[in-house]
Amino acid sequence: MLDFRIIEYGSCDYHEMVKLRDEVLRKPLGLTFSEEYLQQEINDILIGAFHKDEDNNTFLAGCCILSPFSEDTVQLRQMAVSPALQGKGVGRDIILFAEKSATENGFHILMMHARKTAAGFYEKLGYETDGEEFTEVGIPHYEMRKRL
Repeated sequence: MLDFRIIEYGSCDYHEMVKLRDEVLRKPLGLTFSEEYLQQEINDILIGAFHKDEDNNTFLAGCCILSPFSEDTVQLRQMAVSPALQGKGVGRDIILFAEKSATENGFHILMMHARKTAAGFYEKLGYETDGEEFTEVGIPHYEMRKRL
């Protein structure tokens, strides 16, 4: 069972979120976060999915960020799931919570720059590719979107 929370920028949970994103998204590409990059997240919606293990310890299972893109569109960014929980539905649940949060905040379209390797995952959740493949952080991506 996941417990979803909106994470406060700069909090202990936020630092756990940055650590997970670094481990899952950045280190495999040989990248790191800069302070300037992280400061841009101060007004974003920071979503954390927390999981209790068998010893009743709570840890960050996954996360994503919603960044306002236009008046009716929000961009999902930095989607990451703990390697120990990948393939167990955590990512799907994060997306569903993110869609709900986007709607509650007045957005009607959720878009993202999805890694090519993750495009099939998003397609199963109703997202459609918009445009041609492009390179971002050195790997192939697609812009994908869904009307909420």
